[in-house]
Amino acid sequence: MIWETFLLAEREIRRNVLRSSLTILGIVIGVAAVITMVTLGGGATAQVAADISSLGSNMLQVRPGQGFHGPGGTRSAAPRFKVDDAEAIDRNVSGLAAVAPMSSGTAQAIYGNENWSTSVTGSTDAFLQVRNWSLAEGRGFTGGEIRAGKNVCILGATVRTELFGGQDPVNASIRLQKLSFQVIGVLDSKGQSSFGHDQDDFVLIPLRTFQRRIAGNTDVSSIYVSAKDGVSTEKVKADIETLMRERRRISVGDDDDFNVRDMKEIMVALTSSTRVLTALLAAVAAVSLLVGGIGIMNIMLVSVTERTREIGTRLAIGALEREVLQQFLVEAVVLSCFGGIIGIILGLGAAAVGADMLRVPFLFNLKIVVIAFLFSAAVGVVFGYFPARKAARLDPIEALRHE
Repeated sequence: MIWETFLLAEREIRRNVLRSSLTILGIVIGVAAVITMVTLGGGATAQVAADISSLGSNMLQVRPGQGFHGPGGTRSAAPRFKVDDAEAIDRNVSGLAAVAPMSSGTAQAIYGNENWSTSVTGSTDAFLQVRNWSLAEGRGFTGGEIRAGKNVCILGATVRTELFGGQDPVNASIRLQKLSFQVIGVLDSKGQSSFGHDQDDFVLIPLRTFQRRIAGNTDVSSIYVSAKDGVSTEKVKADIETLMRERRRISVGDDDDFNVRDMKEIMVALTSSTRVLTALLAAVAAVSLLVGGIGIMNIMLVSVTERTREIGTRLAIGALEREVLQQFLVEAVVLSCFGGIIGIILGLGAAAVGADMLRVPFLFNLKIVVIAFLFSAAVGVVFGYFPARKAARLDPIEALRHE
């Protein structure tokens, strides 16, 4: 009986293909929009989490000033750190894997006829460990090179490409400002972050070299700290804050003139924000499903009017009200399910294209696909019930008289 009803519904849909197509347009758009938004939102969330993780494992960043003000800035002027501050953190705070003091600036990198404006970062051999960065070629700094402030450097992938193209840069010499540096290594590429920053566009040199030859001071602009696996970064953060308040002689009740940021906190905040935004966009897109349901109800009511004599004939020869109800209800559900299937295909296609354009991972979410399909079917049931009930309750005599 159900199969026969389905065949009748499919026949009626094929009799008015254009009208049926326009009827399900709202369902198609709604399902496609929801799947596209949720899939892209999930990809964006995963990308943000990956970008934060790529900054370093269990990493905390200590900077002067009361807080961050944009990339690389602080909200208020405060005394810079010294190398002694980083050594004190390494010595007095337990549970640390590595501590890397860092200062940075910009310089023109020159090799032969090629030149490239880039960031120059001065740090120690712990920088690569804290930032989870591995070498693609060459080696890292030796202890002697760091202590003596030798003119050696490690290139980010972007700088290597811009200056050397396909050549091997190891052991070659480049110029930073007017100074000559020997290239001892090249870093693996981390690519562009979701914040629009090219992580590979920098040159790493020993901190003492940067201070003496480029900055002309002994300041440290920030300190990267990596906690050991299993150690609470919240505890490490609290210990660093206590130590730095003592070293910077901050009285009880006074505000800190430094800031300690836990990358895990940033990741949680950013991923939560992207999830909320995704849910909001999906909710807005789901309004199209409501519009599509109203369209189905409208067309089904028109269909009942057009087929009044047919309904009257069926009722007159013994068809039960529930059978007529079932026929029209199945038609509405089949329409909405067709719309749901088409919407799923279009939504996944749009999400794949959008993910490629936005450079975020395409994450197939079976759960949202199933929910979108079931919701489209539910729309058919809800909005198809009223027209179906109207058809089932027609008076056979009046229906047969209908012109």
